[in-house]
Formats: sequence, C-alpha cells, structure tokens
Amino acid sequence: MAEKTGKILAVDDNTDILFALKLLLKQHFEEIVTEEHPEKIPDLMENGNFDVILLDMNFTKDAISGKEGFYWLDKILEIDPSAIVIFITAYGDVENAVKAIKKGALDFVNKPWQNEKLIATISSAVKLRESRLEVDDLKQKQSGYKAIFDAPFGDFIGVSPGMQKVFSTIKKVAQTDASVLILGENGTGKELVARSLHKNSLRSDEIFISVDLGAITETLFESELFGHVKGAYTDAKGERAGRFEIATGGTLFLDEIGNLSIPLQSKLLTVLERREVIRLGSNKARPIDIRLICATNMPIKQMITEDKFREDLLYRVNTVEIQIPPLRERTEDIPLLASHFLKIYTKKYKKNIREIGSQTYKKLQQYHWPGNVRELQHSIERAVIMADTNVLQPFDFHLSSGGGKVDEVELENYNLEEVEKIIILKVLKKHHGNISNAAKELGLTRTSLYRRMEKHDL
Repeated sequence: MAEKTGKILAVDDNTDILFALKLLLKQHFEEIVTEEHPEKIPDLMENGNFDVILLDMNFTKDAISGKEGFYWLDKILEIDPSAIVIFITAYGDVENAVKAIKKGALDFVNKPWQNEKLIATISSAVKLRESRLEVDDLKQKQSGYKAIFDAPFGDFIGVSPGMQKVFSTIKKVAQTDASVLILGENGTGKELVARSLHKNSLRSDEIFISVDLGAITETLFESELFGHVKGAYTDAKGERAGRFEIATGGTLFLDEIGNLSIPLQSKLLTVLERREVIRLGSNKARPIDIRLICATNMPIKQMITEDKFREDLLYRVNTVEIQIPPLRERTEDIPLLASHFLKIYTKKYKKNIREIGSQTYKKLQQYHWPGNVRELQHSIERAVIMADTNVLQPFDFHLSSGGGKVDEVELENYNLEEVEKIIILKVLKKHHGNISNAAKELGLTRTSLYRRMEKHDL
C-alpha cells in the first residue's frame, strides 16, 4: 500500500459533516484536522502547515450567501498566499463557484459529495500544493543571488574589449524577451551570462531555472522538461510539473543544447513554436510563458551543415547571439578575476592572505588556461587552502605543463637578478613551498633564502 501523504484541514460548523469527512479522508491522507469554529483558522495555520483546506462557504451567521466563506478565504490567502482552498457547501451554484475560483479557491464541491470525486479532487490539490512549495523554494533560493552579486554582472567581471562587448549586449537585450544563444568554451561562464540576463530583465523577481541538457538521458528528456502524469512510465508514481512549467513567468536556461539528438530537437522545437507543453502520458496542453536562454560549447553552425542540428531550431533559440571569449584571449582580466576569487576563498576558508604577488600575476597571465575561468577559480581556491604565507606566490600554483611554456619563456632572460629569482621559484615549486628543503638545495640558510625572497618580492 502506498504511503499516505497530505495534511488536510476541514472547517465546517456542522459536526456531523466533520465526522463524515474525517472518517472518509483518514483512509487516504496522512493527517486530518477538523474545526467547527472558523475563528480558529489563523491559529491552526500558524501551528500547522496544511496542504489543503476544506472550507464551508456558509456558516450559521449567514446561511446561504457565502459571504463568511469568502471572508475566511481572504484571511487564509493573506496568511499563506500559496494555500490550497476547496470550498464545500450545500447551497452551491454556478455564480458562487466562479466567484470562489476568481477569488483564489482551487475548486468547489457540493454537499452531499461523491466520495471518489472528493478524494480525487483533494489528491490533485495535495500534488498542486507540493508543486507550489517547490516553486516557492526555488524562488527563495533565487532571491539569494541578489545579495551575492555585488558587481553589475555578478561574478561575471572583466575589463577586456571582448568582455565589454558581452556586457554591452547584455544591457541591450536583457529587458526584452528575445531568445539568446550563448556560445563559448567550457568554463568561460555561460551560465553567469544567462543569470546576468535574468537579473537585469523585467523577470528578475521571478524564477530562474537552469537545465544541463548534457546530463539528461533521452528517456527522461520529456519527463524532466515537459513533466509527466501518474503512470506515464514505470517509476512515475505521481504527477509532476516539468522545468518549462516551473519556469513559467521567469527564465529557462538550457545549457549544452548542442548535445540534443535530432528527435529531441524536434520535440523542443514543437514546444517553443506552440508555447505550450503536454505532460508525458497526458493529452492536455498547458500554456507556458518563459524567457528562453540557451548555451553550447559546440560549433552549432557547423553542426547544421553536417545535419546534426536543426536550422529551424537555431532560428528559434538565437534571436541574439553572445560569444564569450576564452580566458587566453583576455589575459588583462586575469588579475581582476584572481583578486575577486581570492576575496571569496580567503573569507570561505578564514585565511589571512592579503594579496597575490606581482610575479604570481605574471605566471597566471602566461598560462594558457584550457579550462578558462573555471580552472582559474579552482586554482585560486587550491592555492588559498595550501598557502603558508599571507601573499600567494608562484609556487602556490601547480599548473599543468600543457597549459603554457612559462619556464622556457622566462629563461630567455639572462639578467642575473632575474635568473636568481627564477631559480628560487623553481626550487620552491619543486619542494612545494617548503622553505627548509628549498634553502638546503640552494646551499643557503633559511634566513638567507627569506632575504632573497623578500628582495625579489616572492
């Protein structure tokens, strides 16, 4: 037997009705709370998180107009705007039903009710409550970004001409609903561009949903993006909204869109053209209202010529195209980015590291950075964790040899002062910053090595 879920509050001035409801509903739902005095609704809601509230429309003060029911509906929604309320009354009519739903009730049930229909209505309401709470939670998490992002474009920063062009494009298109395609290598910050577009848009107070299409299997694509109904497939034990529905009103970011197969591209194109989704296992169309942003690190236009990507889908997703330059093409941004990450990780790991040494900046700028900004960020984090001094030195960074030929470039300079500095750096790197071992190999005392390091600003 499936585990019972759902906490139900039933409010009616007829104790026989409450008894009958409790007797019926306790077989299907986790907890049933009954109350004959509507004045106690605020206290009950404060002390209990109810999934569904069954509310009598007519109490003894006013038996047939429904005014009391509407009054308490307003109070309930004032306390919890996402509350699910179902009116229940013996004097229902079409006019009151329409009015109830317009004022925020989910549904309207007449007494005497049909048991199966009432249970089905409440079960659907419980699932809707779960979906609303999920959306509210995502919105709450999303609002946290505003406190984190101090710069105009959040963590996405740079002074290079290439980045200034990106920022300019963001400013121009952010407050439109134009679809945007972001192109760039892995680690360049495509999701940060998407978040910047959302943050500066007219939808900034709404939800931002990010989906990594490369991580979704073909079999789960429709379920994850479009949702499913109970029984749509083996493990579909309940009804669930897809990412398109959850993102309605806000922004949907589809990362790695180039990874989609042609059949999945066709399904995505259909949804974008019709502006509606049909949950897997259902035939009911549900309208969507999203701002679409896509991204890929693949040569999407070349893929079209190779029949690996639909040209009509490309037209749908790239009203505006933003190309993010790789870090190796904007080396002037490296000191700014490194300093930014240093502040983040010194605070996170509670390390007293004041700055990054000038020679360290030089080393970072000479490196090729195949992993782009993400690699730089991880390198700064590791250096902060492992550093023993309050200034990050070149030997604090262990960069892969494939990333650049820093050592060979440096040795082309035979100035004795520079040669001494390079040798000290090499030995310190060899011994992973251990001063005693480095001094021993150099034939110096620890004090002498410290003096030379200070002289060379290491």
